[in-house]
Amino acid sequence: SCSSSLRLTLFAPQIFCFQIYLGFQPFSVQLFLPFCLTMVCLVSRTGRHLQRYDDLGRRQVVGCIPYRYKRNSDGTLSTDLEVLVISSQKCQKMMFPKGGWELDESKEQAALRESVEEAGVIGKVECELGKWDFMSKRYGTFYEGYMFPLLVKEELALWPEQNVRQRTWMSVKEARDVCQHWWMKEALDILVERLTSLQQHKEQNISTCL
Repeated sequence: SCSSSLRLTLFAPQIFCFQIYLGFQPFSVQLFLPFCLTMVCLVSRTGRHLQRYDDLGRRQVVGCIPYRYKRNSDGTLSTDLEVLVISSQKCQKMMFPKGGWELDESKEQAALRESVEEAGVIGKVECELGKWDFMSKRYGTFYEGYMFPLLVKEELALWPEQNVRQRTWMSVKEARDVCQHWWMKEALDILVERLTSLQQHKEQNISTCL
C-alpha cells in the first residue's frame, strides 16, 4: 500500500499504559488514539538495539518531507506548496525529519514516527520517493536512506524533540536553499515533480468534463 495511518503496533508501551489506565477493560481505537498521541508527544525512541542495517553493514534510515497547501483568504486550499523543515539537534542546520529504521516497524511506520518525534506533525504517508546511498560527514560512514512524502493533517503543540529543534514552514525554493543534505533536496525535487504532474492531470480531467 502507498499510504499508512497510525498503527497500534507502533505503540505497544502506550497500549499497556492505556490498559492500566482503564483497569484492563476492553477499549476501542477511538478512545485509545487521543491517549496514545498525548503519550507519543512526550517520549522519543532512543538507542540502536533495534536498528536495521543492510547487507553491506550500512545503517538504514528513513526520512519524510512533511507538506501542505497554503490556504487562500477565503479558507479554500491554494496550489501553493509549503514544506516543513527542522533544525539539527547539534546546530541550526536545516533538514527534513529522518532517523533509524527499526526492526519492529515498516519504512512507512518509521517515516510517521520520525515526523511525530522530530517535527511534531501527523499525516498521511504517501508513496516512497526513492532510496539514496550517502555518507555522513560527521561520522564518515555510509548510510542507506529512504524518503517519503507526508501530507500533514495535524500539527501538534507538544512533541518529543520540541526543546532541541526548531520547525519552520517554507516554500519549496526556501527549503531547497537551506536544506543541508543533497539527497533530501533530490527527494524534494521528485515530490514537487510528482505533485505538479498530479495537479496537471487533475486539471486536464476537469477540462475534459466541461
